[in-house]
Amino acid sequence: MKASVEAVASLAGVVKRYGALTALDGLDLMLHRGELLALLGPNGAGKSTAISLLLGLVRAEAGRVELFGKDPQDIAARRRVGVMLQSAMLPATLSVAELLRLTMSYYPAPRTLQETAQLAGIADLLARRYAALSGGQQRRVQFAMALCGRPELLFLDEPTVGMDIDARQKLWVAIRGLVAEGCAVVLTTHYLEEAEALAQRVVVLAKGRVLSDGSVDALRSKVALTRIRCVTDLDAAAVAAWPHVAAVEHDRGGLHIRTDAPENVLRRLLDADPALSGLEVLRAGLAEAFTELTREPDTEREAA
Repeated sequence: MKASVEAVASLAGVVKRYGALTALDGLDLMLHRGELLALLGPNGAGKSTAISLLLGLVRAEAGRVELFGKDPQDIAARRRVGVMLQSAMLPATLSVAELLRLTMSYYPAPRTLQETAQLAGIADLLARRYAALSGGQQRRVQFAMALCGRPELLFLDEPTVGMDIDARQKLWVAIRGLVAEGCAVVLTTHYLEEAEALAQRVVVLAKGRVLSDGSVDALRSKVALTRIRCVTDLDAAAVAAWPHVAAVEHDRGGLHIRTDAPENVLRRLLDADPALSGLEVLRAGLAEAFTELTREPDTEREAA
């Protein structure tokens, strides 16, 4: 089997319950070496439970969970994993270098301190106390701690929360570098543009089941609607009544139109308003596809 498709972890028919709540309902999920998988879903979809199972933090009621072909609680398997959680309580009095050396001591063949600091972009922070760092700087240190053990599988939970744009872009570069080296990365994020920029594969969960599993483009293709933006004096309500128009919003002198037949609507717009300007045609983004895919049916919302 080629390294690029080698499985490093899997959930097969997994069921996990918390009392009367079924968090995972027969979930199947396989993670491959050298891929970045974005695990998305609304709150309560089962993302955290799936990751907790793979980390050996909880046990499933049914199904099979494997980490590098072993039980996730096997220490040999766990030493091949790096984790960056959404929040972390770390000793406030230790310096960044001390925190990294402590974390590195848990692994058999860790990166050097300087290599780790360089990859995470924290070389200038090594001598500073962790408690004295900003929130964004602390996130970068947590990222360094996750990668210092030279993991083959890296879990990143909301990794760029609190970071400015420059720090976020640098972290993206580092993540892409790890994937290029063959590390598998599982990313959970509420920044859908982050998943769109990084992920080779997107898995969407809802109510403990997989709704979609494929590339970003494959997920986009599930939404047939295209967005048209333009500056026009046409009445929004009148345009909303046209064939193939799903929705119209009026915003600062312009219209935002969603349609399943953009060519037809564009022709009618230009015929109806020769002075139309600021025309943009945009395919559905990941955010729109995610929203449409996870939207509850009206009858279900009414019953809730």
